Amino acid sequence: MVAANVVIVSTEAGSTEAGSPGAGSGHSAVPARSVLRLALPALAVLAAEPLYLLVDTAVVGHLGVVPLAGLAVAAVVFSQVPAQLIFLSYGTTARTARLHGAGRRADAVAEGVQASWLALLLGGLVLAGGQLAAGPLTGALAGGGPVAAAALSWLRIALLGAPFVLVTLAGNGWMRGVQETARPVRYVLAGNALSALLCPALVYGAGPVPRLDLDGSAVANVAGQLVSAALFARALLLEGVPLRPRWPLMRQQLGLAKDLLVRSLALQVCAISAAAVAARTSAAAVAAHQVVLQLWIFLALVLDSLAIAAQSLVGAALGAGDPRRARAVAAGVTRYGLYFGLLLGVLFTAAEPVLPHAFTDDVAVLAQIPYAWWIFASLQPAAGVVFALDGVLLGAGDAAFLRTSTVVAAVFGFLPLILASLVFGWGLLGIWSGLAMFILVRLVFAVLRVRGDRWAVTGAVRA
Repeated sequence: MVAANVVIVSTEAGSTEAGSPGAGSGHSAVPARSVLRLALPALAVLAAEPLYLLVDTAVVGHLGVVPLAGLAVAAVVFSQVPAQLIFLSYGTTARTARLHGAGRRADAVAEGVQASWLALLLGGLVLAGGQLAAGPLTGALAGGGPVAAAALSWLRIALLGAPFVLVTLAGNGWMRGVQETARPVRYVLAGNALSALLCPALVYGAGPVPRLDLDGSAVANVAGQLVSAALFARALLLEGVPLRPRWPLMRQQLGLAKDLLVRSLALQVCAISAAAVAARTSAAAVAAHQVVLQLWIFLALVLDSLAIAAQSLVGAALGAGDPRRARAVAAGVTRYGLYFGLLLGVLFTAAEPVLPHAFTDDVAVLAQIPYAWWIFASLQPAAGVVFALDGVLLGAGDAAFLRTSTVVAAVFGFLPLILASLVFGWGLLGIWSGLAMFILVRLVFAVLRVRGDRWAVTGAVRA
């Protein structure tokens, strides 16, 4: 299985493996197949969750506007769990990839063990704190009323899956770092397939299964998350490395977490404020925002498959002391991200007359969707480049720069437009214009950073 996931950099005489310890320099270009052999399995993992969420949105959407709006509000809140703790995946990939590139697989897997312990500890804290905060959060976002009540009911159940979500993040992180991509695909797809099968049965009822309406969606989520987490835990057991907690190593992982946490917080402030402004516009506006936002998340994660490949390849190259290879990866994934984004932009522009009807048949919601749709489709090329370069910098462990650039983009790009949208009643057009400015500011920062040399620090551990 591991051999099937080795990334071949060249077929010429004297070729090396980009992900293998000791990969040498001397190559100035990274063939597309080298990236795709990591990106395609990562794409399957990344696409599984948003594909399930699209199914979930479509199932709940046919319950009516209030359940769909409640799902929109609650999903934004619950999404903060993986978003704010994304270091369990991205930070673990960066650290394990460098150790793997330096020929230290056992140490790389040990990073995954400690990240999994952190996931369980933090998941327990999220579960306890989330139950206390669920009511105030959903009430604040939805402004009270039936939408807030629907959101609260869904969120309280969904929080039971928080520890499982975080264990899955850690599992994906260490496996990507050692460039093993086949098993994560199976693990994530198994969990999401179970959720997709359970969701319509639990929401609408089927035979002896009672009709749970919106709550059935949350129960299906938790069941699938439990299955995926159990499979990742089993993978660590099979590695044969020590499983006891090592607090010094966990503290090192938390050191990288600080910058990624601030970055994630900036990203999620944008997401939460967008949902809050949409909720205060109308139930139809927030429901339409949910439909387009889920498509945006789906495509962002599709594009992020290139970033996952970049994280692993850049980390391995720098761990092996080969900055030239790291720069070649950066140039390659930037180009591929642009091409991929252009293709997606064209496809979703063409799909606008038809695709929204798959998620709702409410006339008011369908009338609101185009205000966000055209911005969403036109942003795909810029997003493809931004997400690819994020992967390069995450793989290099350049978290401090990503923190600063994301905060600047949020404060000076997004927030002025979202506040103006609230004050002047611009609705979804203003909200999505703010999201566009957020992406464009990040694009400028990332391109300028990668054109320099300060990010390409070599060594098994970034100083």
